[in-house]
Amino acid sequence: MEELKVIMEKFAESGWDLISVPAQKWLDGKADKDALISAIQQADKECGSCGCDFDPLYKRALELL
Repeated sequence: MEELKVIMEKFAESGWDLISVPAQKWLDGKADKDALISAIQQADKECGSCGCDFDPLYKRALELL
């Protein structure tokens, strides 16, 4: 669970509303799990192979959820 929290903190700080908003809601204990998973899947689809530090985090977050 700690690993997932660290990933969500990185997402929340990303500045990309697609993942930052649902990640912050998760951190606040107000997350809609389906919406969070959907947002991470969309982020992975749009940016999951660009070579940035977030690429592996999308896949790992989905595994942990």
